[in-house]
Amino acid sequence: MNYYYMAMRGSLVIGLNTDLDHHLADEIREVIDEVVEERGIRSIIFDFSKVTFMDSSGIGIIIGRYRKISCFGGKVYAIHADERIRRILKASGMSSIIEVLA
Repeated sequence: MNYYYMAMRGSLVIGLNTDLDHHLADEIREVIDEVVEERGIRSIIFDFSKVTFMDSSGIGIIIGRYRKISCFGGKVYAIHADERIRRILKASGMSSIIEVLA
């Protein structure tokens, strides 16, 4: 499987086992949106520990989920991002709207 997720106490952790690109974008979007609606998720945590590349589809996933939960006070986080992913998040402006943690 290319990803895993775990939801508890209002948080959703998405662990990616491959790059976040157009091949995975639609599936991830559907899963996240379904879990957010069913479980009342207030924070989404993207675990980038196994990701070395993210394209505009991946950025779109993060932006869309941010918009979805920020309107009711939710937050989005990126954890375990390597230097390359951190540069992508910074260059795209994502690091100004989500929290990027070590």
